[in-house]
Amino acid sequence: MDGTPSVMARVRLDAEVRPSRDVVPAERGVIRAERGFALAVALAALLGNAASCRAAPGATATHGAPAASRAHRAASARAALAPSWNASPAQLAFVDSLERATFDWFWDFQGMDSVLTPDREPTRSFCSVGAVGFALTAYPIGAERGWVTRAAAARRTLATLEFFWSARQDTAAHGVTGYRGFFYHFLEPEHGTRFKDIELSTIDSALLFAGALFCQSYFDHPDPVEARVRALADSLYARADWRWAQVRSPKVCMGWGPEDGFLAYDWQGYDEAMILQVLALGAPRHAAEGDVWRAWTKGYRWGTFQGQEHLGFAPLFGHQYSHVWIDTRGIQDDYMRGHGIDYFENSRRATLAQFAYARQNPGAFRGYGERLWGLTACDGPLDGKAVIDGRTREFHTYTARGASFERVEDDGTVAPCAAAGSMPFAPEIVVPTLMAMRADYGAYAYDRHGFVDALNPTLDANVRVTAGRIVPGVGWFDTDRLGIDQGPTLAMIENWRSGLVWRVMRRNPYIARGLRRAGFQGGWLDASGAPR
Repeated sequence: MDGTPSVMARVRLDAEVRPSRDVVPAERGVIRAERGFALAVALAALLGNAASCRAAPGATATHGAPAASRAHRAASARAALAPSWNASPAQLAFVDSLERATFDWFWDFQGMDSVLTPDREPTRSFCSVGAVGFALTAYPIGAERGWVTRAAAARRTLATLEFFWSARQDTAAHGVTGYRGFFYHFLEPEHGTRFKDIELSTIDSALLFAGALFCQSYFDHPDPVEARVRALADSLYARADWRWAQVRSPKVCMGWGPEDGFLAYDWQGYDEAMILQVLALGAPRHAAEGDVWRAWTKGYRWGTFQGQEHLGFAPLFGHQYSHVWIDTRGIQDDYMRGHGIDYFENSRRATLAQFAYARQNPGAFRGYGERLWGLTACDGPLDGKAVIDGRTREFHTYTARGASFERVEDDGTVAPCAAAGSMPFAPEIVVPTLMAMRADYGAYAYDRHGFVDALNPTLDANVRVTAGRIVPGVGWFDTDRLGIDQGPTLAMIENWRSGLVWRVMRRNPYIARGLRRAGFQGGWLDASGAPR
């Protein structure tokens, strides 16, 4: 839900950890490398692969390999692009560069012996358990692309899983990492224990489990490290007591704390928690009981926004998170069967609606249109008002921005990850927009770790901001990147390029079991090779 305790907790805690700091300008070397990659793709096209070539696993715009070698690798892959749209060599090169840069964020910024993912960088902050789930998803992507060795990715995965498996779990208020198999939303970066009085979070634990299960299915070699990864991922997931979290059964509670017990909120209605419901239903032990899926979908709202009829949720992250791991193409539950589409198409429509909203630009925000759009939960400049061009506008720091028939919350702050996370759904609008964002704002919004979390060209005024900085004549720019925003950017780029995460997770028996218990049918789930 848009105003969940997780979002509200982040708003409260961000005020304690976010100093302002200068931004790092974009690196020209990245763009030069892209030109070389684009030439390689163009060469592959001349060799007869024009409509279908894209970067193969192992190829990257930053490798600096000989042009012929790059062309050979680019030519070896076959595109899974939208049928009506083919990316140009320059666009493919840009996407490759952005994906590599985002992967490097996860590889470069891991704390406590490379097992804890920071909530944000460069501002020093707590560890985010949800971001750890995205980091676990990142490591096989890096190995598959050849950016790190498979052995290095497996070792880092193993270290992460070993920590979370052995970390203390009990009812103590401090010095513990979790309870009943679940984990606290944020952890102290030095020791990996509960940060202040933050809640035990079922959704952030679910993101961690999803990343662990991806690693379980990906690391399938017989060597001892990969075998241990598989065993730990299985044990970690199986330990979570979903029935305990059904305090108001059959719904799953959002969280718990040792001071006051269960939170007063349950997961109900469309949002990022589809993955939680599937994992709760698919668990080998302590699986959720009762009609969990029907209880969750009971809160669904169907409507029309900007000409797109779809299941509503205002911030785009709700249409993206679960799709990182679940391939919803061609499979339907009862609700989607009743509306004649699948959840993949639903996310596409939500993306197109936000694109149309930005083009219409009812709030008259600077830059909005085809070159700048995308509202989701993200950082923002300040909590307060400022007069811009004679008009008083209200701005916010971290909040769940969005636009749908349910609500519109928009202060001119755009998150690049909002567009990037929808790349598989609508690449024909996402890729050009991201390239335009870098072309227009790259000096302040893009560097060797990709895009910053957010920017706001409207806020060009002499005001004090809580985070980031105002560049006179250009606008406000964040200086941090958030793990829970970097993760969907990386994974959804890879899903668009190769379908890697989807393909691997289709083999996972727990995902298949959870989907079937939720009533999903059709497509790959009914195929003879699908796990039972």
